[in-house]
Amino acid sequence: MVRSAELLPLSLYIHFPWCIQKCPYCDFNSHAVKNPIPEQAYVDALLADLQADLALLGTSRLIQSMFMGGGTPSLFSPEALFRLLAGVRQSVPLAEQCEITLEANPGTFESAKFSEFRALGINRLSIGIQSFQDRHLRTLGRVHSAAEAKAAVEIAVKAGFDNFNLDLMFGLPDQSESEALNDVETAISLAPTHISFYQLTLEPNTYFYKFPPKLPEDDVIFAAQKCCQQRLAEHGYQQYEVSAYAKPGKQSLHNRNYWQFGDYVGIGAGAHGKISQTLPNKIMRTVKPRSPEQYLSQPSRSQCEPIDVAQLPLEFLMNQLRLKAGFSLDHYAAATGLTADSLEPNLSDCLEQGLLCRDGLVYTCTEKGWDFLDVVLEKFID
Repeated sequence: MVRSAELLPLSLYIHFPWCIQKCPYCDFNSHAVKNPIPEQAYVDALLADLQADLALLGTSRLIQSMFMGGGTPSLFSPEALFRLLAGVRQSVPLAEQCEITLEANPGTFESAKFSEFRALGINRLSIGIQSFQDRHLRTLGRVHSAAEAKAAVEIAVKAGFDNFNLDLMFGLPDQSESEALNDVETAISLAPTHISFYQLTLEPNTYFYKFPPKLPEDDVIFAAQKCCQQRLAEHGYQQYEVSAYAKPGKQSLHNRNYWQFGDYVGIGAGAHGKISQTLPNKIMRTVKPRSPEQYLSQPSRSQCEPIDVAQLPLEFLMNQLRLKAGFSLDHYAAATGLTADSLEPNLSDCLEQGLLCRDGLVYTCTEKGWDFLDVVLEKFID
């Protein structure tokens, strides 16, 4: 049965590909700034890109959340972001309570602009701290110090940001359990509404992958993770996703839409998007040119391919099962246009093996399934 996608939630992701310098662990599409950033040309390209993707939607749908990521979006001037946001609002309707997030580094140059960013209607910051210890920041290639990280949070609060995320990493080279816990406790003391707490991994096409640092033993990393998770829970940060912890009512609406297999328009160099036209046979993946130079010359030239219907069960579950809340069969049908039969017999196998549990029509990972999520997902590979 073919279903309309008009009722699916819709988000907007905007990618900014420039950083002060490339971090050795980063596999995102980011490039060290060598010349002045072509702000005006890039904003023009983003708005042209947006118009092209809106045409794919085929109908007017509210943007529920917007996320400006990178790279380092906070390198852009408030004037450039004002023109960008004004152009977005002229092109597509935003929900009344639209969550608008800006990724920012805690360096002095960026944090000085926080008040102006808040005045633009940006209502959420995601600040890339990674660690509150200078020696680990140096190893990670970060350009800020621990003192600047703490100061940036104070500046954000004074600027009027009452909803912000702090990024933290664990499993760092030569990091002890007590150091990881100290980072988490320092973050908690700054009272963010959300903490992203994730393990350092050595991704292909990074400096660390080519020249791997010596990481702690797996049992040390696991012990640090469990200790930190307990401390986060004690202070009211609820784990709702593999690496996301939030105060009640402060989950990231934008990231949650990704994990619930919602739609999102992705604009900017190297940005990815997912746009459902009809379900299940016209759920489209979009990809933009990675090179900033190529993107600036051809911003609306994107690759657009439908997701094979046979791949939809895996595509849905690899996102949805990252959430502690799991998924319902009703939501599966609404998001994919498929019936519950398309998940069988693998769904029943997971129940029998204790990887998943069921409460009515809702399926969630057991502790075993959570620890071996890759095993669960492998069962649904077509």
